[in-house]
Amino acid sequence: MHHGGSDPWPALAAEELAPLWTALHARLCSGSPVARVRLPELTDDQRQALADLLGQDRLPPPRPSVSLNRVEHVLREVADCTVQEAVTRIVGPLEDRAARRAQERAERSGLWTWLESHEVVRAQPALADWVQGIRQAGIRQGETLRTGATGGSASRTRHELEQVLHVLEHLPAPGVPLPRFADRVLGDPHALDDGTRCAGLVLRALAAVYAVATPSDAAGRRALWARAGVADDDLSSTVLLAGLRPLGEGPVDVVLRTCAGAGQAAALTLAQVRSFHPSAGPEFDVRVVENPTVLALALSRFGPGCPPVVCPSGWPSAAGTLLLKRLADGGFRLHYHGDLDGEGLRIAAHVMAGTGAVPWRMSAADYAAAVGDGRGGPPVGRVTDAPWDADLAPLLREHGTCVPEERVADTLLDDLLPPG
Repeated sequence: MHHGGSDPWPALAAEELAPLWTALHARLCSGSPVARVRLPELTDDQRQALADLLGQDRLPPPRPSVSLNRVEHVLREVADCTVQEAVTRIVGPLEDRAARRAQERAERSGLWTWLESHEVVRAQPALADWVQGIRQAGIRQGETLRTGATGGSASRTRHELEQVLHVLEHLPAPGVPLPRFADRVLGDPHALDDGTRCAGLVLRALAAVYAVATPSDAAGRRALWARAGVADDDLSSTVLLAGLRPLGEGPVDVVLRTCAGAGQAAALTLAQVRSFHPSAGPEFDVRVVENPTVLALALSRFGPGCPPVVCPSGWPSAAGTLLLKRLADGGFRLHYHGDLDGEGLRIAAHVMAGTGAVPWRMSAADYAAAVGDGRGGPPVGRVTDAPWDADLAPLLREHGTCVPEERVADTLLDDLLPPG
């Protein structure tokens, strides 16, 4: 190729040489050392243009392998530039794809570290399975997140996960319809509509918390939302309690005082809890138990003198969740006890994370003392960590034996006795 004093760039940028520059651009962007580049199959005109550029007296083969040094030498002679400068001018800017991939890997690793250590996940260790599921699943439209795509995917994923975690932080909900809950938490009544990515991820998280299969149909998804206190109706959701003597003059206050004075339990509906706004001094304690039998034993033992006890009956309903939150907001201190098995730990973590309750006789020492009586019991099932006691879950796994709440009821009731 002879140019004399003329501008070489029109000839270098000729269409027939495009396969050479495109192939060189791709290889140089790979971040790997380049000595030769293999071109795609060329037309006769393209082979002739390549031969002219390289000063060859015969045509190269249809799929030639070109030496980078040879191209560099030619470019120095005809245009006084390097290969990098030529492909940048003809094709476009070079990028270090290897460095970019390394950066993306680091960003993704940081994303998972952030998610695994997030306070919402730490508060409910059952969510660790959800995190692992997201990480393993990769990209599934409508189910998980784009964690492998280029162009800032880690930051987009983090933003989406922040929304999901914000939703989980507000669950269980106090029986509000899904659009209202979505608007309250995310500022968009349609943000959790069926089929949205955020809703899918939240439901997968709830399935991990409740240890159930992720629902595959609309009815199953509605049922799981309802279990988390979203869209429960006002009457079917109830909560049991006894011994509470609120000072207000509303109908619920009167009913609770009447039941407490008679040594009877009360069952409040969600509608009744909505109208109930209790208040107490900072020293007023409420005991929360998982099983109705313990509440019945407390009433049998103490009668009209029974201290305040709430029983959500397993996983709290919307009425139970709202009552516990109302009590906490009103200045009551909540102390929670449940079965010492896998599900009992998950329920306890769920209640504590959502209401601020503190553990009551749910330590590793309490479990060791109860399981040491040699009576045996049902298997513990799948055990996740207990955020309030790092030694509890390993001990449950080691022994493999459940301690039902009813078995330690006498010890719990002794705690309700007044001092002295």
